[in-house]
Amino acid sequence: MITETGRVVAEAGSSVWVQTIRTSACQSCAARSGCGQRVLAAASGGKANQVLIENTIGARVGDDVIIGLDEQALLRASVAVYGGPLVLMVAGSILMHRVFGPQDIAAIGGALAGLGAGFLLVRRWQARAGERYKPRLLRVNTVHVSTCL
Repeated sequence: MITETGRVVAEAGSSVWVQTIRTSACQSCAARSGCGQRVLAAASGGKANQVLIENTIGARVGDDVIIGLDEQALLRASVAVYGGPLVLMVAGSILMHRVFGPQDIAAIGGALAGLGAGFLLVRRWQARAGERYKPRLLRVNTVHVSTCL
C-alpha cells in the first residue's frame, strides 16, 4: 500500500477533499526553486493537490489523515494509461502504412487515430473499473504531544 499524509480541507456529502502537499514544507526543501509541485500549488491556491475521497473513517475538516492506494492498482492503471494509447498509436501507424503504402501522411493519420482510440478506451475502462483504482482513507493521523507543566 502506497500511503501519503494529507489534511481534510472540505466535506462534500459522504466524501472529503484531502490536500496532500503542504506548501509550508516547501520552505525547507532543497529543490524549492526548481520544483514543479510548488509552482502548481502556488498557481492553483493548493486546489491542484486535492483529491475527493469517500469518507469511510469519519474524518472532519482540519484532520490530518493517511490516504492509501494499492501498489498493484497503481501499476495496472499506469500501464493502461500510458501503454494502451501508445500501443494503439503504433498499431494504427503500422496498419495505415500497410494499407496505403509508404506515405507519411497515412502513417501519421493512423498514429493519431490510434492514439485517440487509445485515450477513449482508457477513459471507458476507467469509468467501469472505478472504485478499485481510487485512493481511500486509511486512518486519522493522531500525533500524541506530551505537555510539561
